[in-house]
Amino acid sequence: MYAIIEESGSQRKITQGEEIFVDLLEEGQAKAGSSIKFDRVLVVGKEGGEAKLGAPYVTGATVTAEVLEPVVLGEKLYIQKFQAKKTWRKKTGHRQRYTKLKVTAING
Repeated sequence: MYAIIEESGSQRKITQGEEIFVDLLEEGQAKAGSSIKFDRVLVVGKEGGEAKLGAPYVTGATVTAEVLEPVVLGEKLYIQKFQAKKTWRKKTGHRQRYTKLKVTAING
């Protein structure tokens, strides 16, 4: 069974038992082992079978996930700026924080 959910302004296809990274939930204060429910489900279906399409969301459909790690650091990204023919350079970095979840149930 699979579902397409809306999370942090983007759409994501997930299946039951899959481990996913989402934007940081509850400012990193989510407890490991706690349950998170997504109710913005766009599509619910079975592989090779029929799918329920929402307009825009499927009524009564939810996806439940368990928090595995509250804070996971992504890879470091570097931003470099410079001006040609001058001695001006600037280098900054950014490291996104995520929450690791395991999808436990897809209802709908």
